[in-house]
Amino acid sequence: MTGQSDRAVAELARAWRAGPDGVWTAPGRVNLIGEHVDYNGGRCLPMALDRVTAAAVHVRGDDQVQLSSDDPDAEPFTGRLTDLGPGCVSGWAGYAAGVLWALQQAGIEVPGMDVAVSSDVPLGAGLSSSASLECAVALAAAELAGRSDDPALRRVLIGAAIRAENEVVGAATGGMDQTVALLAVEGAALLIDTRDGVTAPVPLGLAEAGLQLLVIDTRVRHELADGQYGKRRADCEEAARLLGVGLLGEATLADVDRLTDPRLRARARHVVSEIARVDELVALVRAGRVAECGSLLNASHASLRDDYEVSAVELDTVVAAATSAGALGARMTGGGFGGSAIALVPESAVPDVEAAVLRACAERGLTRPATLAVTSGPAARRVF
Repeated sequence: MTGQSDRAVAELARAWRAGPDGVWTAPGRVNLIGEHVDYNGGRCLPMALDRVTAAAVHVRGDDQVQLSSDDPDAEPFTGRLTDLGPGCVSGWAGYAAGVLWALQQAGIEVPGMDVAVSSDVPLGAGLSSSASLECAVALAAAELAGRSDDPALRRVLIGAAIRAENEVVGAATGGMDQTVALLAVEGAALLIDTRDGVTAPVPLGLAEAGLQLLVIDTRVRHELADGQYGKRRADCEEAARLLGVGLLGEATLADVDRLTDPRLRARARHVVSEIARVDELVALVRAGRVAECGSLLNASHASLRDDYEVSAVELDTVVAAATSAGALGARMTGGGFGGSAIALVPESAVPDVEAAVLRACAERGLTRPATLAVTSGPAARRVF
């Protein structure tokens, strides 16, 4: 952790008069390519960020759970360990409380606890602030319950965090975000095959190639639980049913052409073609040809915009501006309907790309975006 993340951890530690029992962090993530395929049994390539959510935790002597955040819009929550499941907790607290419920469902005897969180992962920017919160709390709770941190435990925690988001929060997301938050390798992206859960680090070599990954936060907030994400997932499930496959990740483009419903055919075409783009990008990176990946990012954005229909005018604007100003490729990242885009940029062109993005948004009367140069960070861990 560096910079703002270090300060977030220090502030949490100082906030406890008697001191917490520990502070745990988990990273946000940016998905390089492989969007909306994690719930379709496909392959994706996310990267953990050097921005984190930190959770300071103190074990209580009763069955109460108290959750607080330094976000002024986040209402504190108090409840009992037995009352944290679906339908019991709303708002931001559902992500943390839902994890504690899911861990209990998995047989981990979570103690009562006070949890204070702080984050420098931008909220609603498509950088997985929710999974970073879930995974920081999950690792903290499991360790305080006496479980040793090992690969087997982390797989359990991934499942618990997914259940929290799906069943308690009500967002029909896949498991990509939680997997990279708990299994990331610093300095690499993480190739995830969501069909079988197999992961492999993929060193990117961006610095060696003179490249920078730029995140462009449109500052247009999205809400994954508003129904649009669930509708896309339902379309994919219906397309898979019509094709006679368990998940769309098993289908081919020839299969997709058999679908007669134009909307379902478009949704399926995105999923199948996006998985192929992941494989192409990984092959290029492993061959030391990361500078040739830009066209795949551009194609991914076009597919998300036209076939999956999850882009937004802000995302289309910043992607077009970035590529016109020297980015090798750019695309929206995350669930869509707002949030962030990413751009693969030669280091020398970063100032031009940033200026072009700001100018394009100003000319269209759009919200002023923020740009973040990001690097690959470590997985969730105890830091104090």
